[in-house]
Amino acid sequence: MQSSVMTGTAGAFTPAYRWYALALMVVVYVFNFIDRSILGILVQPIKEDLGASDTMMGFLGGVVFAVFYTFLGIPIARLADTGIRRNVLAVCLALWSGATALCGMAQNFIQLALARVGVAVGEAGGSPPIHSMISDMFPPSQRGTALSIYALGIPIGTMLGNLGGGWISEAFDWRTAFIVVGLPGVFLALVVRFTLREPPRGASEGRAETSADAAPPVKEVLRYLWARRSFVFVALGCATHAFVTYGAGYWIAAMFNRSHGWTTGEMGTTLFLLGIPGILGTFLGGYLADRLGARDMRWYTWLPAIAIISYIPFSAMSYLHADPIVALWAMVIPNLLGGFFLGPAFAVTQGLVGLRMRAMASSILLFVLNLIGLGLGPQMVGVISDVLNNTTTLGTDALRWSLTTCLTMNVVSAALFWMAGRTLRADLKSSQAV
Repeated sequence: MQSSVMTGTAGAFTPAYRWYALALMVVVYVFNFIDRSILGILVQPIKEDLGASDTMMGFLGGVVFAVFYTFLGIPIARLADTGIRRNVLAVCLALWSGATALCGMAQNFIQLALARVGVAVGEAGGSPPIHSMISDMFPPSQRGTALSIYALGIPIGTMLGNLGGGWISEAFDWRTAFIVVGLPGVFLALVVRFTLREPPRGASEGRAETSADAAPPVKEVLRYLWARRSFVFVALGCATHAFVTYGAGYWIAAMFNRSHGWTTGEMGTTLFLLGIPGILGTFLGGYLADRLGARDMRWYTWLPAIAIISYIPFSAMSYLHADPIVALWAMVIPNLLGGFFLGPAFAVTQGLVGLRMRAMASSILLFVLNLIGLGLGPQMVGVISDVLNNTTTLGTDALRWSLTTCLTMNVVSAALFWMAGRTLRADLKSSQAV
């Protein structure tokens, strides 16, 4: 990512094939987030059907998923760094898609939790091999943009999960929604296996892999990244921001149901439309970071910091305003700016490591992000909601105040991203010398 390494090429594949491969990986990530996020739009009907509390539903959407996703991500990433990344991806895609369909067959809370564990195990092998392959297909000067295009799978998948899950649940039931969105991913796994080609490692930097590029042990990668303080701050900045976004994404439909009386179908359509600014923001984050970073690499961390701190008052308005239409309009700004961090954070991580460390570095970033963000975000919103409901007179409004309370973590996130910029240039320079 430093100016001295901006001249790599991606000559292993034609430009047309590189863009096909990127498009296919975006589709895979769309399915990843459809299967992951559909639970959020279905919180209320599942809660009512299975007789669960908000704390239990927060556990289902947070801890039970995040623990398996994060801890299994590291050994799966090791397989990707030492083996054929495409094959790892295809197997994991088939696993998480099949497990999503199994969620629809659950007859009680325990069975649903076990099926979600299967989704988590499969999705642990999604992004790390993809980040590594993209980094070998696109040169450093285009990496932020390419990774932000890949990250479009988050808003698109969330949009489709909300729309499809909301209306299928309303027309049939929540179990049918899981089955309908899960099964197509099994067929997509075959497309990945037979049309996605493994890129040569180092192709984007215009160099061939040598024996010196052998994948180091996990402990060595951890020590290496710990010594890059910019990575530590970026990882914690991502995690604290994800605490807010995962909590909000998981509970927002239930909040509108309780405080404004909206149905799952109405919220599915609304959240689908609100995903459009999320698509734009996710792309702009990487694109602007590449443009601004050409002058000063610290923009890769400054830009997320500015975006995250800027949207806090708009999020608070979207949770607390009495008029649901005003609340939804206020939500446009958080949806636009909330994804700015993705492309820059992924690009910084890939720029700091060697060829056979890329999947592992991505997995470690996602480990921190998801253990704190996905593991604790939905859970804490549910816990605080139950506490407020039991100790105050807020009643159904307890959830909206819980979401507002957790929003304060964005202040911490913005500060961490800003601090990452203090050592970023030095860390990138030292990484090139390794």
